[in-house]
Amino acid sequence: MKVLVTGGAGFIGSNLADELILRNHQVIVVDNLSTGKLSNVSKDAKFYKCDITNKEKLHEVFASEKPDVVFHLAAQINVRTSIADPVRDANVNVLGSINLLNCCREFNSRIIYSSSGGAVYGEPRYLPADESHPISPLSPYGVSKYTVEKYIELYSSLYNLEYTILRYGNVYGPRQDPAGEAGVVAIFTDSMLNNKPLTVFGDGNQTRDFVFVSDVVNANLLALDKNVQDAFNIGTGIKTSVNDIVQSLEKILERKAEVRFSNPIKGEVRDIFLDISKARKQLGFNPRFSLDKGLEMTMRWAKERNLISSSII
Repeated sequence: MKVLVTGGAGFIGSNLADELILRNHQVIVVDNLSTGKLSNVSKDAKFYKCDITNKEKLHEVFASEKPDVVFHLAAQINVRTSIADPVRDANVNVLGSINLLNCCREFNSRIIYSSSGGAVYGEPRYLPADESHPISPLSPYGVSKYTVEKYIELYSSLYNLEYTILRYGNVYGPRQDPAGEAGVVAIFTDSMLNNKPLTVFGDGNQTRDFVFVSDVVNANLLALDKNVQDAFNIGTGIKTSVNDIVQSLEKILERKAEVRFSNPIKGEVRDIFLDISKARKQLGFNPRFSLDKGLEMTMRWAKERNLISSSII
């Protein structure tokens, strides 16, 4: 099958592209390299440097490749950036996605869309949050991600677009860049390896549903195989505090971290974890990596990355 991965040079997208190649799919990667890295792109994938906001260039890619399925991961993902510059956030996440949907419509491509559980639900009214939870985003980022979900549903109704929507928890793992628009695990891992203090926003007791990137990749592959037109939470169903992450990393490295506390970040929820029973039932999704195992694998990758960086310097 010919598949196109937007954001395929980024953290989740490149891990997904690699697995698709292993499964003998023909993979096309589209990325503007604003945060993604060309080094993440397999030599067995066909790469286009293209921004999804450039509808002419994007159309050229689709006209040339005519993908059967599009995994849409390209996005502006930083909550703080979305608050500081909501126009930029909407331009990339909403208008760029509409450009993509128009191409999918024209070339009859199915879409599997990466959304965000924590961002679209907002501060939960109950936990774990299921897919029927009220939508109440706390940031422009959450608004933009959910807006695209509604556009996808509309295009399905108007033009018979086939789709699956995946709402992720907090994804972590190898290739998450601590210097980019990264999650707390990547930032803390890099800081600890470089003997730098950890900055915890808030008191550290806020909770998240941390899901390892390989499990997220597997969810995308299941969505590809099952072709169920619906939205699904993808996480672990387990809540973990930021302080728990610090303690787990300290255990792995066998040393204490210097922790500094700062003001909470506006637009981020206090507590969230996801009900994944729907994905279990309809997609056959079951997270395979415990937090300890995932953190160990992330730390191992980060150590190797640091050694390579040091040798280059």
